[in-house]
Amino acid sequence: MARPAVDSQINVTGEPFKGTDGQGRVRGFVDAHNHLMTNEGFGGRLICGKAFSEQGIADALKDCPEHHPAGLGAIFEAIVTGDFDGHDPVGWPTFKHWPSYTTVSHQQNYYAWLERAWRGGQRVLVQDLTSNATLCIIHPFKDKPCDEMQSVRLQAQRTYELQAFIDRQFGGTGKGWFRIVTSAEQAREVITQGKLAVVLGIETSELFGCRTFLDIPLCSKGDIDRGLDEMYALGVRSAFLCHKFDNALCGVRFDSGTQGGVINAGQFLRTGQWWQTEVCKGPQQDNPIGTVGPNALIPASAVAPAYDPAKRCNVRGLTSLGEYAVQAMMKRHMMIEIDHMSVKAAGRTLEIAAQKKYPGIVSSHSWMDAQWTEKVYQLGGFIAGYENDPGGYVAQAAAAEPLRRKYDVGIGFGSDYNGVGSHPAPQTGVTYPFRSYPEGPLVDRQRTGERVWDINVDGGAHIGLLPDWVEKVRQLGGDQLVQDMLGGAESYLRTWSGTQRWAP
Repeated sequence: MARPAVDSQINVTGEPFKGTDGQGRVRGFVDAHNHLMTNEGFGGRLICGKAFSEQGIADALKDCPEHHPAGLGAIFEAIVTGDFDGHDPVGWPTFKHWPSYTTVSHQQNYYAWLERAWRGGQRVLVQDLTSNATLCIIHPFKDKPCDEMQSVRLQAQRTYELQAFIDRQFGGTGKGWFRIVTSAEQAREVITQGKLAVVLGIETSELFGCRTFLDIPLCSKGDIDRGLDEMYALGVRSAFLCHKFDNALCGVRFDSGTQGGVINAGQFLRTGQWWQTEVCKGPQQDNPIGTVGPNALIPASAVAPAYDPAKRCNVRGLTSLGEYAVQAMMKRHMMIEIDHMSVKAAGRTLEIAAQKKYPGIVSSHSWMDAQWTEKVYQLGGFIAGYENDPGGYVAQAAAAEPLRRKYDVGIGFGSDYNGVGSHPAPQTGVTYPFRSYPEGPLVDRQRTGERVWDINVDGGAHIGLLPDWVEKVRQLGGDQLVQDMLGGAESYLRTWSGTQRWAP
């Protein structure tokens, strides 16, 4: 089969670059943090629409039934965005209201949009399998189990199905541009062929069931070993040990604002304990905690503590089970994600990695205190900034530029699409068509059905607008920054191959 007759346009003309540069290095942008299959997570009805469908785009890009007729059933979206006015639920072919840069409950990773990002220069994608049992339990609509590891298995299966779906369009097994890779060598080969190397990762709150209740861990060392072995066999090569809630492995870096208040309430519901803070021991700090106001999630008798602004750090670091998990990941040559770890947990993880000279440390979307940057680079690790508004990304990248020169590394970005995060607002000044990087393909406005997307009007509405976002980053940050971003693929592979070669 070729591309379906009725489908999204790509609107990028010119051949994707192949091969290596004069020094044998691969080039390409790295999206170090994305979630292609979150529509299967959180009970299956939090993110509406799919990354692909055998039945075609009309089936893939349709809203959840409870969002009809006027979007008022999108309860989660209303709470997170504060927009209680509803939305037009029709996706294909009109897309009047979604996807948009503010949506948190609609598909932003349709495969043809991802193809546009690849044709525009992306060469590495970390596909983080994700879910959250608490959010699943609270969300009133679901058709899938809330167990996080069950969801992870299903999302991995769907990612392999997407690879086969794309292969069929390009002439059969192994012929498509979307290649799931399990080693740095395989990834290098795929990128040299001009294709997209897809790395499986995991970002969940209760990895292998490792939650706590009233500080009692609900998993064992055996669960960690069995879980890592199973995930490794599935092709997973990187993982977060904690995410959003404190668990049996580590304490988390807090969320701020309204979202922080809601997550702290979720933490209380799931673990029986609120976040606890202390004065930070070093210059690194966790985020300030959002206020927990009156909240439908928690009983009226449960009163959240008041937090002293002088105490910014989570009291919880890496637990003894967490230390065991770090060593168990090292033994399997897996990359350890330190974003979302509390300062205390990240510090201890970096300490262990330094003692063992372990390079496999990744910060994929600006959730690490930036003061750890040099430590990560000293080890041989990889860093990506959150794909937020281009000005913010450029400022972060500029602050770390001297360290990139010192350690000769490139930089990635973490788009976090379908990850219930924020995305770039509308920009100004991008003129279409434009070259996606020096001498790259020509990029025009992206069209799907009756809708035309333009970053000046629509911001980062979906993954297909990544080349447009990079063009705005180039305008603000200059050609050198884009070269650093194109150097991301080589840097990521160096971190990965160092991790594979590591000997205790």
